Amino acid sequence: MDSRPPNLPLLLLLLTSLLHLWQSASGQSSYIIDAVGLAILPGSTVQRGTPVTISCKVTVIHDNISNLTHTFQLKQDDYVIHSSTTTEDSFVYELNPARAADSGNYECRVTVKEKSRSSFSQKLDVTGLQTPILYLDNTSPYENDEFTANCSAPDEKGPLTFSFYQRSRTGAPQKIKQPASTGNWSETTLVLREVKDSFLYCDYEINLVSGARRSNRSSEIQVIVKALHIAPVMNVLPNSTVYEGEILEVVCRVINPLKNIEVFLTTDRRILKQAKVALSHQFTAQEGDSGELVCKAVWGSVQKETYQTITVRELFSKPRLTVNPIDIFEGDRLTLACSVPSYARDKIDINSMRFSIYRDNVKVTDQKTFITEAHPSKNGNYTCKVHVASLRQNFVKESQKVVVKAKVPVSKPVLSVVGGTLVLGKPFQLLCHSDSGTLPIMYTLFSPNRVVESMEVSHPGQQAIFNTSAVNKRSDVDTFLCHARNSPQGTTVTETGQLLRSTKIIEPVSKPVLSILPSMGDVSEGQDVTLVCSVRRGTLPIIFTWYHTETEGAILTFKTFEKMESSYKISNVRGNHQGQYYCVCTNPAKGTEKSATVTIRVKLAGWKKGLIAAFCILLILGLILVLAFTRRLLRFKRKTGELKSVSTKAERLSLTQAEVNMAANVTPGIMGKSVWSEHVSGSESDDQNSVTSPDKAEPQYTEVQIRQADPNKALVKKGTDTVYSEVRNSKQGAPVPADGGSVEYAQLNHDADHHGDHGYHGDHSTQDDHIDEIDSRVDNNTVTMENENMTQSQTVD
Repeated sequence: MDSRPPNLPLLLLLLTSLLHLWQSASGQSSYIIDAVGLAILPGSTVQRGTPVTISCKVTVIHDNISNLTHTFQLKQDDYVIHSSTTTEDSFVYELNPARAADSGNYECRVTVKEKSRSSFSQKLDVTGLQTPILYLDNTSPYENDEFTANCSAPDEKGPLTFSFYQRSRTGAPQKIKQPASTGNWSETTLVLREVKDSFLYCDYEINLVSGARRSNRSSEIQVIVKALHIAPVMNVLPNSTVYEGEILEVVCRVINPLKNIEVFLTTDRRILKQAKVALSHQFTAQEGDSGELVCKAVWGSVQKETYQTITVRELFSKPRLTVNPIDIFEGDRLTLACSVPSYARDKIDINSMRFSIYRDNVKVTDQKTFITEAHPSKNGNYTCKVHVASLRQNFVKESQKVVVKAKVPVSKPVLSVVGGTLVLGKPFQLLCHSDSGTLPIMYTLFSPNRVVESMEVSHPGQQAIFNTSAVNKRSDVDTFLCHARNSPQGTTVTETGQLLRSTKIIEPVSKPVLSILPSMGDVSEGQDVTLVCSVRRGTLPIIFTWYHTETEGAILTFKTFEKMESSYKISNVRGNHQGQYYCVCTNPAKGTEKSATVTIRVKLAGWKKGLIAAFCILLILGLILVLAFTRRLLRFKRKTGELKSVSTKAERLSLTQAEVNMAANVTPGIMGKSVWSEHVSGSESDDQNSVTSPDKAEPQYTEVQIRQADPNKALVKKGTDTVYSEVRNSKQGAPVPADGGSVEYAQLNHDADHHGDHGYHGDHSTQDDHIDEIDSRVDNNTVTMENENMTQSQTVD
């Protein structure tokens, strides 16, 4: 049975309609750019001039979107060449006619709202280039004359690079110019310098993504270069070689002048005169006028030149000013002399020359020579002038400047230690300096060991610093000397004793000596000890530092003293004060000296010694008493154990009358046998238990001598029978037979039975004797056992 509600289809239709209305109201719609197509017609390769059509079509799938717009972009080699927006699904781009610049890869990109898609790339190749056209504004120019050339390809597009070529009748073509790329035409200025016939042509090159392409060359144009006869003529009057002061005339002109031609007279890149067609220039020859004159004829851009060299001789040379001596020191005689090295003897008279000497442009004398004493006030720039009067003009010539600066003699040098402090035993530096003196100054140092070292100070700021080896005595410091010299005539020397007076000398400390007061050696507890550290020499103050080796290098204390010794006191000496001590000394020399170590041994105090002795005596006495008490206790236990053993045996050996009767019946031969009585040997005292282990109880045997029976009383066997008795220790310490009973007693019973079997019968006296014999045997056995036990006791002790 169908359980769905009967109105479900109607409900779905209503929901769909509402969803569509909501999407339309919110502006949201669904679409897909399905495909973008690009087509190039009539083909991908065409000849130049062929009309080409590029069409782009897009397919969009959407849900009934009205007025859907498409934005088309056409790209050539990734460069946008066309863009349009339309509601159509296609557009067409025409290339009419197609040119080589249109070659490339084309791509169409379509954008619909927020979505975009591109077509596949299509390549277009347009073959062929237009032949360029060359135009010249003058085909018969003069040599070096400028003319205009124009090369164009009006049917082509894009930037073209044009080149111009010249070809002679017999030679190979040569590129004469290549202007920058401007478009599909190029205009430039050409100059042909050789007088000859030649042919000009041009071509161009276009740069594409696929590569550069070059066109065919243009038609050739014949150019005839004509000679230009405008070379000027130049004349110098009266002669090209003259003396200074004479008048020169230069004439420059063009023989066959052209219209608008100009003439220039120049020298050393200076224009002396300018005129049309021809010129004439007059001037008085001077010393510096010697050189080359140039006459130029200029017509448009064409120039022709003529050259002429002139020489101007001196009537007299420049004067020369000399100084004597060259190295002048203050106080020296100074001589300045002015002279003329050469002059024209046929033109001037030597007596007509007038001399004058100037210092800083101030005349100091009208003579050829100036003599004075060197002094700072006479320093300056000196020159001399010579005046000569000729028929035409007066000449004045001045010499070069001569700088006169009297040198200052070097003053007495001062020798000092760099830093002002000298440490004996260490290298140091010495500075030798003079307060005044003209550079350069040569300083020479003499040391105590006669080693000589020199140093030149040649510019300001430089110092003469000498590295010297160490000196060990103060007296050696005063033996250093410094010589200063800046002239060959004299040398100055440092003052004796000056270095010693001006230098702070620091003497390092000597090896310190450490001593103990009141005495060296052992010290009793509770006493006071003083450690005295002293040095024999050294600059004060001195820092004394004490160390105790037992404290792992820790400093006990340090003191700074203006004396050669210092002390460190240890009050109430204890055991932790013993060990090795040393001291270290230092002073401003920064050197450190360590003393030898001394040892302090601390003894116990007297009352402690007495207390220890009394304790030891009491301890010894206590040990002696303990040992004595222990020994007596052992003996007491041993005797007690023996008494108990004898009592037990006596009880065991007590015989009844019946047993005596049975013994009386024993045959005499039986008594001659050895009677074995085995006893278990046990510890008779607590000390024996400590010696013998209960796990390994060894049996002890005792030999019992049996005395012979009286022959008158009983028939017994003569001889000595050996009886062994084994005694074992019970847990209570009492001897116990090995089988729990009396072995010896059983053996005696056996002997009695044996006598009875042999029909031994005797009287009462005989039985008594037999009992006495048994008692004697027991007594002997007991004595032997006691002796044995005493021997063992002594061994244990």
